[in-house]
Amino acid sequence: MADYIQTRNQLRGMQLVDALKKRNIQACYVNTKEDALAQALAWIPEGSSVGWGGSVSIEEIGLKDAIRMGNYVALDREAAATPAEKDQIMHNILSSDYFITSANAIAEDGTMVNIDGMSNRLAAMCYGPEHVLYIIGMNKVVSTPEDAYHRARTEAAPINAMRFDLQTPCRQTGCCYDCQSPDTICCQILITRHSRIPGRAMVILVEAPLGF
Repeated sequence: MADYIQTRNQLRGMQLVDALKKRNIQACYVNTKEDALAQALAWIPEGSSVGWGGSVSIEEIGLKDAIRMGNYVALDREAAATPAEKDQIMHNILSSDYFITSANAIAEDGTMVNIDGMSNRLAAMCYGPEHVLYIIGMNKVVSTPEDAYHRARTEAAPINAMRFDLQTPCRQTGCCYDCQSPDTICCQILITRHSRIPGRAMVILVEAPLGF
């Protein structure tokens, strides 16, 4: 059964690679977390400044640690000694060479949907860093852009609210209530349908499930 699932993911993934390329987004498909890490490091030149947000996917493939330990300028907000230093690092990331992240959901036509509370992640996706590299597990692929929006709101957001221990209705029940809570994680929603700048956006699709 697992072989059939892997084959289906590969077929679907290669179709998605083609869809992303039509949207001016560089893309490739790999089978394992190790392959994803190797491809990411092949795309990020040594000496580059690299920042990130709160992505679980990049942590699961070991990319954050590879950047920290490698010949890169790591803009690591987790290493900040004070809130003010953390805030400065987050601003510096907007001028980085590479921003590494994931997506909350991606449709088969290549449309990506992301949702955020602080919106620093969405800001970097839209403008600032020279390159944005997405690491996306095939578990986040859905049929349509509408499905991608639904996944971001009803699956990714409640899990992330739990991860950050936010006081939202979805944190308590696991269900989205379209809330106006002070802790709402659904402040900004970004739909990415095309990259105007050639080579800026890059996607590594991974057969292995990653993130939420």
